[in-house]
Amino acid sequence: MKILLTGSNGQVGFELNKKLSALGEVIATDREELDLTNIDAIRNFIDHTRPDIIINPAAYTAVDKAESEPDLAYQINTLAPEVLADKARELDIPLIHFSTDYVFDGLKKDAYVETDKTNPQSVYGKTKCEGEEKIRKHPKHIILRTSWVFGSHGNNFLKTILRLIQEKDSLNIVGDQCGSPASASMLSDVTLKIADTILKNKNFKDYGTYHVTTEGETNRHSYASLIASEAMKLNVKIKCAPDKIHPILTSEFPTAAKRPLNSRLNTDKIKKTFMLELPHWESEVKRVLKEII
Repeated sequence: MKILLTGSNGQVGFELNKKLSALGEVIATDREELDLTNIDAIRNFIDHTRPDIIINPAAYTAVDKAESEPDLAYQINTLAPEVLADKARELDIPLIHFSTDYVFDGLKKDAYVETDKTNPQSVYGKTKCEGEEKIRKHPKHIILRTSWVFGSHGNNFLKTILRLIQEKDSLNIVGDQCGSPASASMLSDVTLKIADTILKNKNFKDYGTYHVTTEGETNRHSYASLIASEAMKLNVKIKCAPDKIHPILTSEFPTAAKRPLNSRLNTDKIKKTFMLELPHWESEVKRVLKEII
């Protein structure tokens, strides 16, 4: 069994690369091995390797930078997935693709379900949303929408806060953006289960879009406060204690790209289809913090 993995040096790709060998031979690629801005290179690579499944966590994820680099974001988040989907359809193989809560406008009161109308508010969100549409042209696709990804590898909110609380005496963190932080490790475990299910069942029918993140919900400010209090328990010398982390409104912290205020994703569908139990966000944050420290 040959598994083509893109973005193997990204947060999710890094974790997947460690675990996928349980299913078969992993052809792990990052931008050095597979340039996703080069359509011909993608086609040639797949023709040469002829994988049994493609897993695509690679993406242009610099949310604010995408506002000034829309063409590059479009190439990686929209055109590359289209080529992957075309080649997967040609070879009649499954494709697992990662997407984001940014495809929504964040104005819904409840957690988003898979059938909710998309309405992206940023270049990143729009290119990811268009990428989803390209993927759906191939019947054998799984789109995994997730949110607030963090892990011990790569750049993320958890690692940024961990650095800032050691450098600064106080912090202002937005308190009106809510969601569930998804650990890269949890996402790789879920992907492994899905890939295993699909590869073992030639008559698998439950292709489509799924939401996957941790149980429970929080906001950015509470998330940052938990990081600070856990860091203290782990004997990290911090300058900024939890009570010095102050909540502010998103409107008080302008960014180039608009963030969804509500990033909560309903995970009932994926839990039921693949018989999954998902961990709570707090336990995942604590586990990854220990790993980093």
